[in-house]
Formats: sequence, structure tokens, C-alpha cells
Amino acid sequence: MAQEKEPAEAGPAGRAALRAGWSHRHRDVSGGWLRPTVFGAVDGLVTNASLISGLGGGVSAHTVVLTGAASLVAGAFSMGTGEYISVTNQNELVGAEVLLEARMLSRFPDAEEEELTGYFREYGADPETAARMAAAVSADPDTALRVHSRQELGVDPEGLPSPLLAGVSSLFAFSAGALVPLLPYLFGASSLAVTLVLTAAALVAGGMTVGRLTGRPVLRSGLRQLAFGALAIAVTYLVGHLIGSSA
Repeated sequence: MAQEKEPAEAGPAGRAALRAGWSHRHRDVSGGWLRPTVFGAVDGLVTNASLISGLGGGVSAHTVVLTGAASLVAGAFSMGTGEYISVTNQNELVGAEVLLEARMLSRFPDAEEEELTGYFREYGADPETAARMAAAVSADPDTALRVHSRQELGVDPEGLPSPLLAGVSSLFAFSAGALVPLLPYLFGASSLAVTLVLTAAALVAGGMTVGRLTGRPVLRSGLRQLAFGALAIAVTYLVGHLIGSSA
């Protein structure tokens, strides 16, 4: 979620900076939806484009559609359930470690506060200031748990990604990506060349979109995505051609 300091919450310097245009917002970097969506869409696109290329254009359009549709459905549910289980397991692991930290805070509050003082000193606070900060944080068990979790685990226990969101995003993204190479065959243009052109355009567009989201050069991101996708398609086509010629 974007965060922005409001003028009422800022001091004199902050209010002056806000008036000068300092206020800014950050994009969501938690990865709750972006990673599975991008990965799912690219995976679906490259998987079905490679599959159709591996057939080599030597089969009927009906066979291509049947094979591609089966790949779409199987891959989408595989990606969706896999992503859901993966994020669930990761969250459970984090939850177990956070629970361990909560137990340590309950059993050894003084030692944990001293540990927190050390963290603040590492950030540059003098010993007295670090001790006061640690005492203030430790006064609230929930705040202390969040700070210790961030310091020791690198996570916010209240900001974990949603397994359902990740799974659903991956499922629908894979389906959308896998549908693109099938479109020419669904609309009667039974040509491998058309599929490859459409796939290349989708790879570039997807890469450029990701580049725009991440702040990277959009053209470079698009071409990088195209290069990796083309490699996978070319290898699959070669394998299919070798097997087909030896059959």
C-alpha cells in the first residue's frame, strides 16, 4: 500500500518539504500479486508457444487446439495450486519463527530488550538513546514482536502475502498467457508463423509492462523477455523436429 506523510504529521522541515513537492508514494513491493501474475503469464505464454512449436506445424489445427487447451487447463491449475501451497508453507514457516520469538520475549524480556538496544546502536544511536528506544518499543509486546521479527527474520508478521491471492493470480495469469498462442488456431489462422509473431509481441509487451512497474528501461525489459522466451521455443521446436524426423 502506498504511504505518504501528511502535512499535519510532519514537523516544520517536513511541512516545508511537502510544500516544495517532496511528498511521494511508494509502490507495493511485497510481491503478493506481482510475482505470481508475471511468472504465471510468462509461463503460460512460453509453455503453450513452445508446445505448439514442438508439434512443428505437422498436425491438424484440431490437434493443436486440443493439446493447447489441455496444457492450458493443466498448467493453470498446477500453477495456481502450487503457488497457493508454496505461499502457505512459507507463511507457516514464518509463523512458527514468529511464535518462537514471542516465547523468547515472554520468557526473557530483559535479554530481548538488550538485544534490541544493540540493534539500535548498530543503526548509529548512542548507548543512552538506544536504551530509551529499546525500552519504549519493549513496553508494547505487539510492537516489540514486530520489530524483533523485522530485525531477525526480515519480515513483518502482519504483512505476509495472501496464499489465495497468489494462487488465483497465478491461475488466471497462466490461463491468459497460454491462450495467446492458441488464438490463431481458434480463429482459423492455422499457421505456426502467426502464432510465433503473436507470441513475440506478447513477450515484448509483457516485459515492457514489468519494466514500467519496476522502474527498469522498458525496451530492455521487453527484449530480455523476448530473448528468454525465444530460446525456450527454439529448443522445443528443435527437439520436436528431431523426434519427428526420426519417427
